[in-house]
Amino acid sequence: MKVQCVLCDVLHELEDNALQAKRLRNRRIHMYLCPECYERIDNNTKKRHATGSFRLYDPKEKKRDLI
Repeated sequence: MKVQCVLCDVLHELEDNALQAKRLRNRRIHMYLCPECYERIDNNTKKRHATGSFRLYDPKEKKRDLI
């Protein structure tokens, strides 16, 4: 199966029966990242976590007065 990285537009070949290929076929919303782009994003995210100013904002829950 031929796949294209969404960031660098490089074409790669995946085995047809590989788990990642099955996910891409069955769930069209998943996207493919080449190993180089995946490592780059992983390293940059780890650097941001290490700074201490990185926060993931969770949606605030609404208070229910009736319960």
